[in-house]
Amino acid sequence: MLKHTNPTEPSLPQAPANAANAPQALFKAPQEKKKGLLEDMEKYSKLAIEDPVRPFNIADLTSVVEGVNYGILEKLNGTWVSYMSKADEGKFKGTGIHTTIMPSPGTNSGGIPGKFSFDCQEYIERLVFTKVPGGVRNRGGNNEQFCGAFKYEQSIKAVTKEDDKTELQYTPIHEENGMYLWLSDVFNHAATAQSIKEDRGIHAVSTKNENKDLYPSGYQDETLFRISPDGNEKVYVTLEELNGRPYYDIIAAKELKPGAGQTGPYFIPDYSLSRSGVIPHGSTITLLGDLKSDDKGKFLLKGAPKFPEGIATWNFPHLSISKTMGGAGKDPINLDEKPPAWVHETLNDVNDPGENKIYTQRILKNPLYPYSVRPDLRLRDANKGETINNHVLIQMSSKHPTGAQGGILNVPFVNRFVPTVEMNTNMWIEAVEEDGREILQLQYEQVIFFEFHFGDDGGTTSWPHIQVNTLRKIEDVSPAQRKFIEDQFREDHTIAPTAPPSGCPVHKG
Repeated sequence: MLKHTNPTEPSLPQAPANAANAPQALFKAPQEKKKGLLEDMEKYSKLAIEDPVRPFNIADLTSVVEGVNYGILEKLNGTWVSYMSKADEGKFKGTGIHTTIMPSPGTNSGGIPGKFSFDCQEYIERLVFTKVPGGVRNRGGNNEQFCGAFKYEQSIKAVTKEDDKTELQYTPIHEENGMYLWLSDVFNHAATAQSIKEDRGIHAVSTKNENKDLYPSGYQDETLFRISPDGNEKVYVTLEELNGRPYYDIIAAKELKPGAGQTGPYFIPDYSLSRSGVIPHGSTITLLGDLKSDDKGKFLLKGAPKFPEGIATWNFPHLSISKTMGGAGKDPINLDEKPPAWVHETLNDVNDPGENKIYTQRILKNPLYPYSVRPDLRLRDANKGETINNHVLIQMSSKHPTGAQGGILNVPFVNRFVPTVEMNTNMWIEAVEEDGREILQLQYEQVIFFEFHFGDDGGTTSWPHIQVNTLRKIEDVSPAQRKFIEDQFREDHTIAPTAPPSGCPVHKG
């Protein structure tokens, strides 16, 4: 979980206290260096147990709700669309890439081998983030959390070309909606005399209770300790009166006293962000994650995102070929070079013992290679020639090695035939220098794992389904690109800018 170093810091510069009395000709605002769009992320740091916890008072509810922190999500506010570089201006081709593996027709979950269908397409996209006004309150007794929420709506169209046509075809393949939450506003809410009275659910202490005099409030709100040994008359004292003496049994309190909960335990969220989404295939996702920091603990990362080159591009967590699919042979492949010769050969038992190469040959032979193998290289290549001053990286997953977990729920059909078991995302928010000003760019990589069929050895096969794209706010793309997007994603109205100029998907097929 992240904290703002000064949550009460005013958002606007303050004038000096004597400004009203200063001569107008002499009073000038100091010249300040123009602030970058992401530089306020330098004010965030990792929250630790030794950091002060803010107390919550019900009288402050309105101000807490109105002052909720949205963190990095503030930067997402608005309408984002597929960005085509100036070199591609007017071509209106797909900027996103998806790779999708599904069971081959005629197969079933009990058959060997795991015959599969592979699809790789480019796509265009509209992604809208809308702020939910005010903090969303989660009540947990002596801990309270106020979430800063953003709704998102995602629409995607595949971009294809039929052999007998010259025009590109744009086909809807995905819709998704959900919410992102910033989880870092946590308070301690201790019991008060008013809350105890309003929420009381027990009787007053009976006049027949032998220890009634130990409950001055008239309710059983003290823990009592018997200090008399077994066999003697029972004598009880309160914790305050115990003073370290030995005791022989305990009568627990059934009611709170004002101030209960002040000493904790205090909740420190495992993560700063969550994403909940609904996909019309019948899957519902919950992802948890955080911002990635540098080796100094800073969340504003200098320059452009780093993507691999050469032989380092062969890295299974980012490939559309998993190890359980045979890994395309034993040797890593340099995806910045042409596919290896065997991709275009007729394979047999001699040149492909074990059938690992032929199993994935079509993925490396795909016209969109190398993106058909490693889609995030499209993000790397989209950034070439761009001036990216800094960026923030959000990493989220449905499955973590330890601690709090997200999850995926599937409808019965999906759960039986193509269970979706894990989802991991990287989202880069980048400050791009263009035409003398900074604008924001959003790039993402989303890796989903399906499990269906099994291999010759009986092991379960993990099938990656990957999507990547580069987006910019609709205010920051050319008029021609904006009109194209509005025409493609037209509903009853054009896309109105939802934020000032800034200065995921699952394939249906």
